[in-house]
Amino acid sequence: MLQLSKRAQNLKTSPTLFLVAKARELASQGHDVISLTVGEPDWPTFKAPSEAGIEAIQKGITKYTPANGTLELRKAITEKMKHELGFEYTPKEITVASGAKYIIFAALQMLCSPGDEVIVATPYWVSYPTMIELADGVPHIVECGELENFKITPEKLEKAINLKTRAFLFCSPSNPTGLSYTADELKALAEVLRKHPHVAIISDDIYNRLVFDGSKVAPHILSVAPDLRERTVLVNGGSKAYSMTGWRIGWAAGPEKLITAMADYQSQSTGSPSSISQHALLAGLRTSESDINGVVEKLISRKVSGLKELQAIEHFKVAEPQGAFYFWVDIRNCLGKTYQDRIVRTSKDFCDILLEKFFVATVPGAECGTEGFMRLSFAVSEDTMKRAVGRMRDFVGQLV
Repeated sequence: MLQLSKRAQNLKTSPTLFLVAKARELASQGHDVISLTVGEPDWPTFKAPSEAGIEAIQKGITKYTPANGTLELRKAITEKMKHELGFEYTPKEITVASGAKYIIFAALQMLCSPGDEVIVATPYWVSYPTMIELADGVPHIVECGELENFKITPEKLEKAINLKTRAFLFCSPSNPTGLSYTADELKALAEVLRKHPHVAIISDDIYNRLVFDGSKVAPHILSVAPDLRERTVLVNGGSKAYSMTGWRIGWAAGPEKLITAMADYQSQSTGSPSSISQHALLAGLRTSESDINGVVEKLISRKVSGLKELQAIEHFKVAEPQGAFYFWVDIRNCLGKTYQDRIVRTSKDFCDILLEKFFVATVPGAECGTEGFMRLSFAVSEDTMKRAVGRMRDFVGQLV
């Protein structure tokens, strides 16, 4: 009889991708399903990278590349980082892989030994804990709720660090809350991390260009603490700002020793990233500044419109996002109530009924480590969001 490994037996399906599949199944049955689950922009990949991808095929740029990406692309990434963040990196300190998600996965694989702890604050992106476990690490989950504005505090970070701590992993602007760490908050966290040189820092910057305060880029920990550079990994990719989700292309910048190990790991697992996607991203990095600015303007309009709709629902409280494209909705006032013959005890119950009966797919906060909330993506048209919130209003209005 076929025996699966312990790792396979403990493996969990990505909650967001599971919900996407469930929504598509209902849609295939003829239901008008509105999906606000997956973090995927609804705008197309920009013209320049799209045309570059076609050009790569037409010109035969379709062969293996170095495992860490082409030198031309890595140089372009260093130029981008210098322009946007003021950080100086060499191509040897950059690796390119099949998506930013895999970059985080590879970094954890190269940092963690069995039993090592990685600090993650709630609410977190759904895949963080499982990726840590797949690296034989232990997710050290730090509860951060409304009192902390859903961000880890220096006191909580200090308390979480011990001799087993290998890394601190965080995302700003945040998936799922859309909230960003300020420069002062990052400075305070850096003061704690400075005292613990054995702790690596993984900064998930995938949403750092999608910010709503007029800044070009979100505040960064290395901007306020450049001395932490030699133990910080910066993760980014084409998926969000460039709407290149299906191209599966991401990158990391960091200390050469770790970046080299990650590239070697990639060479033994996925091999080189797609040559076509690399050529497309290269064009995107060089030409898409105005496109990104236009996307940010679009997201601000959608944020304002969606926030107004959601705040009109009596039992909802919504944190106003400062970046990314998510609403983090407090549904605790809806829990304990009954819909027809079903008691809504948890965020999963709430989201299940919302999908099965009202055909709106959302992510339960429990999947992000925080019960009593749900995450909605507003990377959809204002009309689509308005229709979705209308169905939520109908649902909430029927709770007793």
